[in-house]
Amino acid sequence: MTNFKYIGETNNGQVISGVIAVANLPAAKRAVKLLQIKKFFRLKRIIREKTFLYKAQRSKEKPVLGEQKAYERSEVESVLRKMDYRVLYVRRKLFSLNMTPSYKDIVIFIRICADLLREKLPFDEILQIMNMDTENKSLKKAIREIRADLKEGKDGKEVFDKHQKIFGKFPAYMLGVASTSGDMAGVYESTARFLERNEEFKKSLRQTLIMPGVIMLFMVAAVIFYVVYIFPKTTGLFAQFDIEVPPLTASTMAISEFLQGNLTALLIGFSLTLIVLMKVFKSEKGRYQFDKFVIRLFYIGGLLHKTSIEIFSRVFHVLYSESGDNIKVIRIAAEACRNKFIESQIISVAIPKMVKEGSGLVESLEATGVFAKTALSIFRSGADSGTLKKSSLQLANYYEKETSYKLKSFIDWVNVVVSVVIVLIVIGLTIISSETAVMSPKMPGMHY
Repeated sequence: MTNFKYIGETNNGQVISGVIAVANLPAAKRAVKLLQIKKFFRLKRIIREKTFLYKAQRSKEKPVLGEQKAYERSEVESVLRKMDYRVLYVRRKLFSLNMTPSYKDIVIFIRICADLLREKLPFDEILQIMNMDTENKSLKKAIREIRADLKEGKDGKEVFDKHQKIFGKFPAYMLGVASTSGDMAGVYESTARFLERNEEFKKSLRQTLIMPGVIMLFMVAAVIFYVVYIFPKTTGLFAQFDIEVPPLTASTMAISEFLQGNLTALLIGFSLTLIVLMKVFKSEKGRYQFDKFVIRLFYIGGLLHKTSIEIFSRVFHVLYSESGDNIKVIRIAAEACRNKFIESQIISVAIPKMVKEGSGLVESLEATGVFAKTALSIFRSGADSGTLKKSSLQLANYYEKETSYKLKSFIDWVNVVVSVVIVLIVIGLTIISSETAVMSPKMPGMHY
């Protein structure tokens, strides 16, 4: 999120100004238009907050270099002069090499905050400690701004929403909720646990699918190189003589000729297909259809489906309140579940059923068709006994253990299958090479 300052004038000539935090300039203009309707003023300017580099000196002391966020250069100069500094220069910072913090950096930050909050340390002191120990410049800067905004008494949700690019949409929301929840340590602990579990699952999934996929890709590339480049050099003379070749060698020769004649077209076709698929996947509709398809895949689809329900249940447990507005809680939990199809079913089916028809939570979730009988049974038991919050955590923990165990088993099977495929490819290439070697002495003019 970026800060924008708007300056306007009322009908009686009074200057009105304020600051809004939005994603970009078009969003700032839309937000200011709404304010104009409410406050009846004419907009004069919208200024984006920028970073300025400065060099200043106090009396005969060593010049000080630094950077400061402001809307205009004059603001930085004015502040420095008020502090009795002689301004040597103030100029706009054009480039920033600050790297966005990694997912691991964010998890570590939230985990340490959760641990220190349990030790009853004041949150301001925790932020000061994290500011000193954090190496990533972007995260360090965000922590400084959060600390300053909270000291000014700004609302926690507003403060953390400004840093969605750093923390991510869901963690930023959760950390904002924590400041007004009454159980700050509990919300930070639950958020840290959620992010750790999310990272653990992604790591396992990469180990399951990506690494074997990369290995298979290299194997296919090696086979194509052998068939297109090495094999024709070995068997090129067969075509010049009327020699009967074995079926496997003949088939390989036909594949080799086809690839050599159409390799450019195949590469272009593959590249275009890949680009189209990537664009489709990035679109809302494409992601929806992909997520709908992937949870129906054999074995791995069930694991992904249960993991999404686990995430929904865990987020629901953190935010659920027996006396609060839980429609919003259900929406946030659905958005966090990492599956557009499941999210859409909950938001478009379950929530309207609860709001318009007055149906209960369990009946509404059942109508979506994306919750397994086990999940619905645990939710129903919690709703009947008044322990829905506790039951949602039990469901999340149950699915976590089940998916973790099954995923490890699946990884073992994938590794076995990849090993078998590699062995079969090596055996096939060996047989083809041996057939070629046996045929070579039979060629006219060749004596050994």
